[in-house]
Amino acid sequence: MILKYDVIVIGGGHAGCEAACASANMGAKTCLVTMDMNKIAQMSCNPAVGGIAKGQIVREIDALGGQMGLVTDATSIQFRMLNVGKGPAMWSPRAQCDRGKFIWEWRKHLDETENLDIWQDQADELITENISGEAGVRAIGVRTIWGAELYAKCVIVTAGTFLNGLMHIGRKMVPGGRIAEPAVPHFTESITRYGVTSARMKTGTPVRIDKRSIHFDEMEIQPGETKPYQFSYLNQFGALKQLPCWTVNTNAEVHEVLRSGLADSPLYNGQIQSIGPRYCPSIETKLVTFPDREKHPLFLEPEGEDTNEMYLNGFSSSLPMDVQIAALKKMPAFRDLKVYRPGYAIEYDFFDPTQLQHSLESKIISNLFLAGQVNGTTGYEEAGGQGTMAGINAALKAGSESESTYRPLILHRDEAYIGVLIDDLVTKGVDEPYRMFTSRAEYRILLRQDDADARLTEKAYELGLAKRDRYDWWLEKKQHIEEIETFCQNFAIKPKLINSSLEALGTTPLQYGCKLIDLVNRPQLNLENLSELIPSLKEVLDRPINRKEEIAEAAEIRMKYKGYIERERIVAEKMHRLENIRIKGHFNYDELQGLSTECRQKLMKIQPETLAQASRIPGVSPSDINVLLVLMGR
Repeated sequence: MILKYDVIVIGGGHAGCEAACASANMGAKTCLVTMDMNKIAQMSCNPAVGGIAKGQIVREIDALGGQMGLVTDATSIQFRMLNVGKGPAMWSPRAQCDRGKFIWEWRKHLDETENLDIWQDQADELITENISGEAGVRAIGVRTIWGAELYAKCVIVTAGTFLNGLMHIGRKMVPGGRIAEPAVPHFTESITRYGVTSARMKTGTPVRIDKRSIHFDEMEIQPGETKPYQFSYLNQFGALKQLPCWTVNTNAEVHEVLRSGLADSPLYNGQIQSIGPRYCPSIETKLVTFPDREKHPLFLEPEGEDTNEMYLNGFSSSLPMDVQIAALKKMPAFRDLKVYRPGYAIEYDFFDPTQLQHSLESKIISNLFLAGQVNGTTGYEEAGGQGTMAGINAALKAGSESESTYRPLILHRDEAYIGVLIDDLVTKGVDEPYRMFTSRAEYRILLRQDDADARLTEKAYELGLAKRDRYDWWLEKKQHIEEIETFCQNFAIKPKLINSSLEALGTTPLQYGCKLIDLVNRPQLNLENLSELIPSLKEVLDRPINRKEEIAEAAEIRMKYKGYIERERIVAEKMHRLENIRIKGHFNYDELQGLSTECRQKLMKIQPETLAQASRIPGVSPSDINVLLVLMGR
């Protein structure tokens, strides 16, 4: 059987679902190929979305017209805003979700998306053809294990951990892409035969616990937010019951049992050679890396509002199952422990992301896009961000009349965390699973979680991805923010009318009159407490019909941090000058003896598009950039 589309997406995880929706919503006839329609966007590890820097990515996906924020809000059972004790550049939303309802909410979004078909099958081989008159190939489709052939103008691979996946529990090894799901054994070779390089990575997941066997009185409760936060700029609050999480610490007895099993740990007996995520280590890695630590924190998280299954965050492990369970029983809260399944590790194939263009299209196989863990990343959010961009650019390319008219959407490092993520992958490559942090972004104050819609929604609307309702809501929000700022800039404050209240709020009384914005900029004051003193300010804040708190927060951040924002924007604009100096195709780097040997090797391998991209390659020094600038001037 033969099916024909504009875009085919292989893999129904977080990257694949976002890619399929983005492509279809832009008008491309799209097919999502997935092994199991009942496990769409499965939360293979923890049942949570967001976190430090990851939450910003989810808001960017939403601002672009993606689905992850909407699905998360509809299925959230606890919401927290992390890092609120720091500046707003560090604020990061995070939500616990109902794992089962998350899947079915995603299915609803896919089922309601026009131009999108779903084909339940397993991809077995990438179909390619030679490009006439050129030494190269292009992707034109995929062949499945059941013999179906699906053809398209562009193919997006978002296979997650399934490519030659191998699971480990102790010395036992079982092929699989996830627990109880088969691995994909041949697909990698159908890509690497053309010169695309692949390697292996490792990740893991913890034990799942029956909550009926837990002594919660021996743990510390961790409630969620009471403030009305959410991910999507569109959404109203979800209707699910809000549940707490719980914290507990390991102890010396736990560590003793775990150490007794290290000889059978796949991480230390030679079974696993690939590199795992540095920032989400297994419990056995923590013991080896921090031998003097007497305890490690664990977080017990509910899997849903209607299930007894709980997720033990911080206890990822591939130790023998009896060792995992015996160790956990040494904690008072888990003395009567029952588990649904132990933790396990998994190894899988990924492809070198430096062989990708910033559009996420392969430099070697034309019309082939890669997104998610196959690019060496870890995390639902990183996958969703890549999937969104791959879906957008595949749809743009499929709809272009020719290669010369194709204009991909590329987000710069000062426009989105997604832009930082993709630029890091393409420019620097990976030697361990890549995880996003705020520290990776040099323009953090420009990439806040509160202003993703200000940065991206108009771009998405122009592309046809963000719909009119989203665009109209952004225009309404923008208008209200500007009204609040204008009011604060113009409203005059008289000292005698407000000084007693200022002292009560712990801030210095005024000696002279000032504008309201001068008070807003004081650290002890905010729009909320000032509105209790100034009735006309309260009237302005109450003017929006929807999302009053969100609008007030956005306006306050823009006023309080205006100087920092403007300074960082100036720095970003200076870097854009280097982004505008295109160097690809101008040099034979091997002949430039003025460059260091490492620089020449890196430039030859990566072939950066611009001087700015070259400056971010590890091993390329500022003096090397100066040499290239001089040569460009000649």
